[in-house]
Amino acid sequence: MDPRSEVLLRQAELFDGELLLAGLPADDLLGVLPHAQGWNWHAGDQALLATRFPGRSHFDTQMPAGDYRAAVLFLPKSRELSDYLLQALASRLAGKPLYLVGEKRAGIERAAKQLEAFGRPRKLDSARHCQLWGVEVEQVPEHPDLHALAQHYSLPLSDGALEIVTLPGVFAHGRLDRGSALLLEHLDGLPSGHLLDFGCGAGVLGAALKRRYPSSELSLLDVDAFALESSRLTLARNGLEANVIAGTGIESAPEGLSAIVSNPPFHQGVHTDYQASENLLTQAKRHLLKGGELRLVANSFLKYPPLIARHLGPCHTLAEADGFRIYSARG
Repeated sequence: MDPRSEVLLRQAELFDGELLLAGLPADDLLGVLPHAQGWNWHAGDQALLATRFPGRSHFDTQMPAGDYRAAVLFLPKSRELSDYLLQALASRLAGKPLYLVGEKRAGIERAAKQLEAFGRPRKLDSARHCQLWGVEVEQVPEHPDLHALAQHYSLPLSDGALEIVTLPGVFAHGRLDRGSALLLEHLDGLPSGHLLDFGCGAGVLGAALKRRYPSSELSLLDVDAFALESSRLTLARNGLEANVIAGTGIESAPEGLSAIVSNPPFHQGVHTDYQASENLLTQAKRHLLKGGELRLVANSFLKYPPLIARHLGPCHTLAEADGFRIYSARG
């Protein structure tokens, strides 16, 4: 059981009845709280919960409909995302309790101050390096418009400006990160066919690929519902079309790809997690056509070239700058 869930269950009398668990981990909490519903935006957690508790967890950027007696938010990494989620929950909980649970090292004490917008928050428990806070929602906010919270920026490229739309919680919200900036400079010469932007985030690389290779089919894949919605907004803003896929990793990608382009993620919340990136390197060949290319950007300190060479083919460094490298290999 996740430590945050264990803290909730120390106060089990608070959590009976129709309850919404927002951002819940993929553990047995829904089994212990049989009347609770989940709201999830992580495709990996959602897949596990959907298998174990069919119909009881909802994957979306929007709060699922229901008349909830209370709600619990499992603290996400992003403060902007926390703001949106807390407002969404509080808007439907007039006079009802809203709870916030999270790890101390994730900043739960700081985040608990965000509850002051709705009432007088109280610390209810502290254990397992986590804290549980609660508030009775007295000041009820309007339900937030997620798209109105988007940040926009223009990306000047050789074939014209690309308009990027990012939502709260999405990697590099409101800005272009250095790794993607370097990879954008090295997208020439990709094999034509079906292209994949793996870990698409706000769709920066995917949109640039579709503009540069308009006759190629494009798919964008990410584990996060807010990233996928950002990618849809970015594509629409630029008049582009592509397949947008919610997936847990490269195993969720189509086969028969001519190229996989990626600025692969390696952070999960406050924890460092290389699994999705390493799976990409070890499994990419299964999804590429013969002669298909994997092209990615990574921090220079990551020991990716031996892994790429072992599982795909000779690894070439196309560029290096600002602590990043562009790697290319063909299957």
